Amino acid sequence: MIDTLELTEIPAEDEASRAEIRAFLMQAVSTLEPDVRARSWLGFDAGFSRSLAERGWLGLTLPVEYGGAGKGPFARFVLSEELLAAGAPVSAHWIADRQSGPLILKYGTEAQKQFYLPRICKAEAFFCIGMSEPNSGSDLASIKTRATRNAQGWTLNGSKIWTTNAQHSQYMIALVRTSGETADRYKGLSQIIVDLSLPGVTVRPIKDMAGDAHFSEVFFDNVQCQEDALIGTEGDGWAQVNAELAFERSGPERLYSSMVLLESWLLHCRQADVSDAQTATALGTIVSWLAVLRSMSISLTAKLVRGESPAIEATLVKDLGTEIEQAIPRIIGDLMGATPDVDIPVSLRRTLVYLEQMAPSFSLRGGTREILRGIIARGLGLR
Repeated sequence: MIDTLELTEIPAEDEASRAEIRAFLMQAVSTLEPDVRARSWLGFDAGFSRSLAERGWLGLTLPVEYGGAGKGPFARFVLSEELLAAGAPVSAHWIADRQSGPLILKYGTEAQKQFYLPRICKAEAFFCIGMSEPNSGSDLASIKTRATRNAQGWTLNGSKIWTTNAQHSQYMIALVRTSGETADRYKGLSQIIVDLSLPGVTVRPIKDMAGDAHFSEVFFDNVQCQEDALIGTEGDGWAQVNAELAFERSGPERLYSSMVLLESWLLHCRQADVSDAQTATALGTIVSWLAVLRSMSISLTAKLVRGESPAIEATLVKDLGTEIEQAIPRIIGDLMGATPDVDIPVSLRRTLVYLEQMAPSFSLRGGTREILRGIIARGLGLR
């Protein structure tokens, strides 16, 4: 059942970190073109991720004994918000920092924690997510990739698709079937950590409309994984992956994919003295929408602080967040098209083109809108 999201403020000690983060970002990304910054959490830059690690900004919520900073979810919220608002290229470390690390901390063995978590905090281990499969879409319970136990550990066969940064990552946390058949749905699913350098792993990047290749297909042909590749309890993969998805869907990245475009457009409006009623109405719509969703996202973070799992509430925010992410390019594009006599900077045009090409994917990644609304309906007791 969906609980009430209480209006929450970010603690003052966490807000205080914004000044240092902004000063760093002013030096690190301010010279990048807007259409480059617009890629943000799809922009891969391992060197940038290492520069964050050097400042202790990776693994903020992980315990100090594993290389983290031992801080709370609000500290990471503030950092994430600043990185995304600036359009920083965070893709290299994002998945490991956001969900793989916390998942290993929650379900992993002590040996797994000792091995993986310090490497995540140093930006030495990048992770990708092995959930979606060909012909399965967002129906994760229908996956066919199988890990079979043997004397050496697990033999892995199958494939994954739409896997972000697989070609750049060292590891994948894969949802696989370790017992039963596809018809068993949620039963018999487990998660394993796959070393992507193992023999039998093939990664094929997929180029998108914008010319980028941040997605990949990944094939497993008799890949031999060690016994300790299993994370958590065999057969509990469905519960574990839902906990992982709560981490994925609860952060501010579900609001800010179009922020660099909004920033560039506002700069253009100021410089060109654009102040008509249509522009004011559009800006008011965007800001009011973002303000409400940001408050909801902060409330989700408060639930994480209390040790609660806001899985359904995070699904709601993710669904609503992708609406505004998709609406911003459409609203700005319509306004620009309605004033063809106004000279538009090339950098703003490029940024708009990129977001128009990518916006349809916003309601697909992290779970399609149809799947999310089904989850919300179940949470409300409607199905």
